[in-house]
Amino acid sequence: MREYSRYRNRFQRGTPTQRPTWEQAEGTPLPLGVSWIEEEQAFNFAVHSEHAESVALLLFSATDLVNPVLTFRFDFLHNKSGRIWHCRIPITEIGEARYYAYSVSGETVPQLHSFDPQKILLDPYAPCIFFPPGFDRELAMREGPNAGRAPLGVLTGRGPRFDWEGDQSPYHESDAVIYELHVKGFTKNPNSGVDASRAGTYAGLVEKIPYLLELGITVVELMPIFQRDPQQGDYWGYMPLNFFAPHGQYATAREDDEQHLEFKNMIKAFHQAGIGIVLDVVYNHTCEGDHRGPIYSFKGFDAASYYMMSSDLVSPYANYSGTGNTLNFGEGHVRKMVMDSLRYWKNEMHVDGFRFDLASVFSRNADGSLNWRDAPIFSEIAADPELGQLRLIAEPWDTRAYQLGRGFPGLTWLQWNGRFRDDIRRFVKGDAGMVPEVMRRIYGSDDFFPDSRGDAYHAYQSVNYVTSHDGFTLNDLVSYDQKRNWANGHNNQDGMPENYSWNCGHEGQEGASSEVLALRRKQIKNFCCLLFLSNGTPMFRAGDEFLNTQFGNNNPYNQDNETGWLDWSQLRENADVFRFFKCMIAFRKAHPSLCRGRFWREDVSWYGAGPTVDLSNDSRSLAFCLHGASQGDDDIYAMINSYWEELDFHIQEGTAQQWKKIVDTALPSPDDFSEYGLPLEQPKYLVAPRSVVILLRHRESDLSTAPTARQESSGLTQRNQSRRAGL
Repeated sequence: MREYSRYRNRFQRGTPTQRPTWEQAEGTPLPLGVSWIEEEQAFNFAVHSEHAESVALLLFSATDLVNPVLTFRFDFLHNKSGRIWHCRIPITEIGEARYYAYSVSGETVPQLHSFDPQKILLDPYAPCIFFPPGFDRELAMREGPNAGRAPLGVLTGRGPRFDWEGDQSPYHESDAVIYELHVKGFTKNPNSGVDASRAGTYAGLVEKIPYLLELGITVVELMPIFQRDPQQGDYWGYMPLNFFAPHGQYATAREDDEQHLEFKNMIKAFHQAGIGIVLDVVYNHTCEGDHRGPIYSFKGFDAASYYMMSSDLVSPYANYSGTGNTLNFGEGHVRKMVMDSLRYWKNEMHVDGFRFDLASVFSRNADGSLNWRDAPIFSEIAADPELGQLRLIAEPWDTRAYQLGRGFPGLTWLQWNGRFRDDIRRFVKGDAGMVPEVMRRIYGSDDFFPDSRGDAYHAYQSVNYVTSHDGFTLNDLVSYDQKRNWANGHNNQDGMPENYSWNCGHEGQEGASSEVLALRRKQIKNFCCLLFLSNGTPMFRAGDEFLNTQFGNNNPYNQDNETGWLDWSQLRENADVFRFFKCMIAFRKAHPSLCRGRFWREDVSWYGAGPTVDLSNDSRSLAFCLHGASQGDDDIYAMINSYWEELDFHIQEGTAQQWKKIVDTALPSPDDFSEYGLPLEQPKYLVAPRSVVILLRHRESDLSTAPTARQESSGLTQRNQSRRAGL
């Protein structure tokens, strides 16, 4: 092992060399991480550690992952600026080294399980991570050295730049349809049609682009792709090891930096197809867990400055994430790390947006209290000229806070609307008293996103969804009353306890009668209709369009098997449901009146089976007419019946000849969706139990904007009932 000193090598050689600049001699504190300086043929290393007493950089060759080929011990008088340790080492001194790591010493606080100079530490900014063949999570969790068994950073950046020529980020407004998928789970199943060598990879996703285009998807939201601990059993990816490196196990080639090339090729292919990519990012915690967890990186550099601390000596790490630790956004260097990560994925990897897991953690001060109005990172993101223009989506809660709508500090961000999910589920299953709430959700949830002068929210900020990775699939939502999470290993105690599901009369898949199966299909189509008829940005999870099942498991976070992988054989068996989803997506895109930049306001009229909507507790039906003239669009009339008996709806606007039936979820395929529409014979429609019917009136029709006599007489009642519903 060689010890390296910049000053000894440059000033004590006795040769008349040119005096180096300060940066060349000492390195620079920015940018953090490892950087290749082409003009100097040197690497710059910089890492933040506020309370470290000594820091050493370790460089390893590919043939010896235990003994460093070079060790650089930082001298705080020369290699430290503020709280950042830094150095610069020329390629001539690095020799055969391919990997790097750190060793850090500091004052030990036993209960934190923090500073430990025996542990090999991964650079928090490492853009590429190597796991040695002997990688061992257990060694990082107990006392003693773990050299040769710890993840290492890869010395990258010397190769040619990726060719982004011609790449353009797609932009979608009223046609935005978000599709949440898991990179591995989407194509890993042998029946996915993707070659085994590419199944479950970034390259495998590219092969499915034609399928996504046929379905009508415009935005793909990838479940977490940050590098994680491959031995933790974290299939979903919500336990990140690092915020800069793409998960190497999703690449077809595992050689050093190949995952970057494959990821970039995937992004470019999606952009060429007009599909945007949003990353589900986890910045609220890491896989290091609490005081019992491993020391991989942040803990070893300075646990007390990277993580929130609690006053409980038995459980010293504050846990607002539910995973053991919580990053401390009250610290400037933590916020900078997140900002640098976001810029990296935007500028280097060309992603189009981010969905922030448990985003309420961003609002927490260093002591864990909530900063409701001026949490710094939100203004920092908004002030960034590039990040502020991206599609930013929040999960507006954490384990102890719920900030949906106005409570969330990111004023212009989109938000996962958990109330839309719950209210629509309860209404479709037939719960009482849900009509006023469903009217609000369809309208755009202006109770959470008000468009008053003081607030001025937009309806599209509500990301409407019925299902996501959290919880049942859509098929399971209508097939199970109770979760079946035994395989997860937590005695069925994990996962959401309240799913607002209904099994349609039979628990589970096996043994269900044809009547039950038909009702489930109809309920799924009802959910599909309400999702795509609602103002806001729609999202659904991959596989719902062909009745994928997780067999009642509503939290398969560790199921890297057939439970967590999509079963593509269901696409063939349920082609009728796929067709219905595809048609409803196309219908929404064809009618931008549904998803607007603003709320519908005077363009929507609410009705019931008759001229007035029944807002009573026992009511389970409603209708509405959305007028499209202001948007240059057609008029849409929807009749929604979640009651278990048929209801005779009277059309409250126009004549029967002006309306064409597009959708009736009670009918079998292909009659459930008529692409050209079937004219009505009379101004009423018998809506079957638990069904949705959609009518269309073309704007080319010879229509008068003046209301009919029936409309005139019901105008006052219409305004009054809207006020009662809160609209």
